[in-house]
Amino acid sequence: MTKLNYACLKCGKCCFKLNLSNADYIKRIPLYPEEANLLIEIAKKRGITFKVIEDLIFPDILNKKILIVTYKILFDKNTNGCPFYDNNHGCTVHDTKPLACKAYPLALKQVDAFNFQISIDPLCYYVNNHYDLLKNASFSTMKEIFKNEYPNAQNHLIKNKNLMLKIKQLEFKNKIKITRQISLEDFNKYLKEWEREELTTK
Repeated sequence: MTKLNYACLKCGKCCFKLNLSNADYIKRIPLYPEEANLLIEIAKKRGITFKVIEDLIFPDILNKKILIVTYKILFDKNTNGCPFYDNNHGCTVHDTKPLACKAYPLALKQVDAFNFQISIDPLCYYVNNHYDLLKNASFSTMKEIFKNEYPNAQNHLIKNKNLMLKIKQLEFKNKIKITRQISLEDFNKYLKEWEREELTTK
């Protein structure tokens, strides 16, 4: 296999909402609560309109709370992109950007409510340009090609696993109760009425 070494093309593909006909692909930039809070403060200082919405959440029916694991960036209505993206300079929060951004084009793919796996985004221009070489690459080769991104993707995965473990531990101790079966009507009712609590690994 040709030796590849991933280098971001700064095209902004990862920073914008994509209008795709494939309903299975939904563009999202997940943020942990501490990442969201940091970016909110940066946006305030810069006078940038920055909003997040709830992403991965669990209804705790014991305490009547919505547990927030991650938020996601609400894309700018005019550009359909991240408010921190600049056409001339690319990402303007490069040093403090979320794990999800640091890991790109490696991403977390949600298998089910409690399980994730690392995948690669085929819509990244670099990946698309080298797709024939990458599609059959071994796991160890992929780690070499994406040597800076893989550790971030791994940290992202570990953080998610730790948060899922924390939920299960809290359930085991009867401190919370997450329902595995819930109607859409009840879920929407809980979203409207219940208080929020951010879940962190601390």
